[in-house]
Amino acid sequence: VSIHLSGDLSGTVEAARTAAREAPLPVTVVDSRSIGMGVGFPVLAAARAAEAGESLESVAAAATRCAARTRTFFYVDTLDHMRRGGRIGAAASLLGSALMIKPLLHLTDGRIALLEKVRTSARALTRLEDLAVEEAGDEPVEIAVQHLAAPDRAESLAANLAKRVRGPAGIRVVEVGAVIGVHVGPGMLGITISPTS
Repeated sequence: VSIHLSGDLSGTVEAARTAAREAPLPVTVVDSRSIGMGVGFPVLAAARAAEAGESLESVAAAATRCAARTRTFFYVDTLDHMRRGGRIGAAASLLGSALMIKPLLHLTDGRIALLEKVRTSARALTRLEDLAVEEAGDEPVEIAVQHLAAPDRAESLAANLAKRVRGPAGIRVVEVGAVIGVHVGPGMLGITISPTS
């Protein structure tokens, strides 16, 4: 079972499908429709299913179910990195910079989209936290707080979520890798929520 970041953000999943067709053993490719821990949680779900002795189809289904239920919200200090990486247009970036807008983004249907606009980073982080608490609801969830060069703010956010979310099965704090980092820039904070049931 080969699980990858969103096919709308990278050609990796298509390359995996091409390789799977030529592989000497059966390979099932799963498009997580996400990035970061939005891929990580489906991978962990698949690993648990495999460890339990499930079939190839059941392992792939576990990853697909988890991916469909996992949500990611994130905040970037500036839209400039996303503009340079081709993730948003120049006009949106210039407008955001001129108005000092702090965007809250999310992944929807495998793509990055603007969720809300706020005026200060403090308000953005408060709203990010509120969105995560709303998404978590009452069911048990795993949470990942992701950051780029902002470990103190990430730890503080994780501590707040631990107090506010009713039943977190676990909260991880992780720094994003270079592939994501180049598009979001330093100061990015993200929250990924994945139901455990």
